[in-house]
Amino acid sequence: MRRSRSRAIGIALFMIIPLVLAACSATGGRKAFLAQQNGGAGVVAGHANTARFTVAMITHASPGDTFWDIIRAGATAAAAKDNITLKYSSDPDPTKQAQLIDDAINSHVNGIAVTDPNPTALCPTIKKATQAGIPVVMFNAGYTNWQDCGAMEYFGQDEQVAGVAAGKKLAAAGAKNVLCVLQAQGQAQLEARCAGVKQGLGSEGTMSKLYVNGTDNSAVLSTMSAELTRNKNYDAVITLGAQFALLAIQAKAQSHATAKIYTFDTSAAEIAKIKSGQVQWAIDQQPYLQGYESVDAVWLYLTNGDTLGGGQTVFTGPAFVDSSNVNAVAKYAQRGTR
Repeated sequence: MRRSRSRAIGIALFMIIPLVLAACSATGGRKAFLAQQNGGAGVVAGHANTARFTVAMITHASPGDTFWDIIRAGATAAAAKDNITLKYSSDPDPTKQAQLIDDAINSHVNGIAVTDPNPTALCPTIKKATQAGIPVVMFNAGYTNWQDCGAMEYFGQDEQVAGVAAGKKLAAAGAKNVLCVLQAQGQAQLEARCAGVKQGLGSEGTMSKLYVNGTDNSAVLSTMSAELTRNKNYDAVITLGAQFALLAIQAKAQSHATAKIYTFDTSAAEIAKIKSGQVQWAIDQQPYLQGYESVDAVWLYLTNGDTLGGGQTVFTGPAFVDSSNVNAVAKYAQRGTR
């Protein structure tokens, strides 16, 4: 009887051990297996063992605009995961941005992720990249023309839809006289935002546009202050970037205006102002996600021929950050990812 029982235990162990070893192999070895046994503690993100690729990310970012730091953080994270060398460059001048795209083509990068705020200036050069056999993904700006430029995918938000949502939310809050502050002229996505705000307000409200020099904070502040001093009827100011919302707070104080402040896009400093009530809400297009997905999408195509979206835009927004959810978002904003 004892021999039979021992034999049974031996057979059971013989059957179990290969299964355990197989589990270790399937999940990356002993460390992964032990991590699973401890409820997942210690599991870390993987790192691709595919070929080393070089991807150029080219944007229209202005110097000092923290919004683009969030996009770049997402791109950097994806590049680290995907074994990619990321070459990031930017210029708010569309002619110079086009030259950066040309430089990437001439350096024979494996892929390009690019924004297109000025289709007339940039689309021909983007087409040149695709004609050279370089896979191109577009994001953030270029929603209406990314397919015409030959891009495989687009990550971002429909700026008109975002603007309409903002306008409707402003109207619901009782806004009647809205100032929409644009930090650059000639950028299609900024114009679409203000046009959407006007549409969303409907016939009960009016919207005025104010162009400022977004590359000069002191000029932005003085221009907004002068306008708010000139017209005391504004009951809402909506800026098109988080850093400009911070300047709008200062302009409001300088001009002794009573208008409430709203904005597109987020940053840690701006999220703090929502918590304090100095900014009412922000529209979040999730820039970290845009940067991450753009780089990851190039890698997926290079390594497996994959594309996302089925020929349609992959939306990353819009969503609102306000007093109801700001605490949940704040911890991510502090680390620079929202």
